[in-house]
Amino acid sequence: MIRISPIFCLFMGLLGLSNATAQDLAAFEAKTTVHKLKNGWTFVILERDVAPVFSFSTYVDVGSVQEVPGITGLAHMFEHMAFKGTPNIGTKDYEAEKKALEQVEAAYQAYQKERLSSDPDPKRLEELLTAFQQKQEEAARFVISNEFGDIIDREGGVGLNAGTGADSTVYFYSLPANKFELFAYLESERFLHPVFREFYKEREVVQEERRMRTESNPIGRIVELFIGAAFQAHPYRYPTIGYMSDLQAITRTDAEAFFKTYYVPSNMVTAVVGAVKSEKVIPILEKYFGRIPGGPKPPELRTLEPPQIAEKIVILKDPAQPFYIEGYHKPSVKHPDEVVYDAIDDILSRGRTSRLYRSLVRDKKIAVSTASFSGFPGVKYPHLWAVYAFPSRDATNEQVRDAIRGEIDRLKNEEVSDEELERFKTRARASLIRSLDDNQGLANQLSTYQAIFGDWRELFRYLDRIEKVTKADIRRVANETFRESNRTVAMIVTEAPSNTTTTGSTASR
Repeated sequence: MIRISPIFCLFMGLLGLSNATAQDLAAFEAKTTVHKLKNGWTFVILERDVAPVFSFSTYVDVGSVQEVPGITGLAHMFEHMAFKGTPNIGTKDYEAEKKALEQVEAAYQAYQKERLSSDPDPKRLEELLTAFQQKQEEAARFVISNEFGDIIDREGGVGLNAGTGADSTVYFYSLPANKFELFAYLESERFLHPVFREFYKEREVVQEERRMRTESNPIGRIVELFIGAAFQAHPYRYPTIGYMSDLQAITRTDAEAFFKTYYVPSNMVTAVVGAVKSEKVIPILEKYFGRIPGGPKPPELRTLEPPQIAEKIVILKDPAQPFYIEGYHKPSVKHPDEVVYDAIDDILSRGRTSRLYRSLVRDKKIAVSTASFSGFPGVKYPHLWAVYAFPSRDATNEQVRDAIRGEIDRLKNEEVSDEELERFKTRARASLIRSLDDNQGLANQLSTYQAIFGDWRELFRYLDRIEKVTKADIRRVANETFRESNRTVAMIVTEAPSNTTTTGSTASR
């Protein structure tokens, strides 16, 4: 499952269709059109005329897994750049700005070359930095800040945002239905003619994000250590935000090369949901998105994570409260057992009736919160199933560890109850109505499933897989996955605030 359980019968209610029968699926399909442009860009169009608005979601098959040492954080960095405008949006005089931006990059490359040399000259470095900063100030005179977003706001758009993960970068917002051509122009234009203005200013913003989310956040630090320990070879080990040294070194030239490699139409899927008619919007999509040159889809990753053969333990000593997490390698979201992991998560940690809550929080009172989850840090490739807990006052990481493993052992050695299994299936059906009750939720899921599985209908096929999950499946998967040699553990051990040095250690056995 990808984030949300996509359940067929509730989809029918959302779309104003009747009960879940084969004829209803045909009716749903009649409202959905998949159209692929000659350049390779795929569109999924769902006609849902419940209000005079539409939403879209563009899924780009690029995330931090496409990065290599030296450019980590670049996928997220380009997400920021995608809001900076085009030659026609965000500038007072593009021809003059273009020359100024070229001078900025030349000045920065000169500074970078000296900075990264084996024996940088401090005086020369200061001169080059000053020259670069002057060029930045000159280029900034041409910028109209936030004009891309202001246009969308002015035309009634809402929810303008984007997100970068390990597997993908996603862009989305909603507009009135009569603004569809504006959407087609804006979205095609920012991927046809992106302008990397204010790159180094925005790079500083991303550096501050890292400081806040990771370097000044104990949970952020331990999670980064945890992922780095769990993955030995696969680029899932790289933080999506990037390493600070890379964020201080990536250049606009790097970003442009990254964009040209991965932002090709064959690597992009857009879902449009709302008061639209396929026969009317497809010519508009052809007109605007068809302008973008095609190209081959980038090659898939070659690196595979080798099987883990030793338990790994990471300990972070910090004045923060204790925290415990352990994870196990599992297959990708496309594996037939994915739904079984969903069942395990539901039984272990969904709600106050879940096993972990009752054991750790209610009965033993050794944790203030606990949960398990899959899809970490991504889903496209084999990733992690993980479980964490925040120990309560006077409780220890060892106590929550033992309690968590006690519940895991129960899954391995005993069948779950009929009631627990049925509760999972019932709640899976109910989850969709809370998550996909609007155009934007539908667009997000359609684009994601079309991109990952090549067919949005996987949303419906998930229902069949839910119904087929058995108690024996849960016990089998638990025994296959929850092995000591397949386990990575990380924890924060509280130390006295007087010790200002934060240390971390990793052990394998």
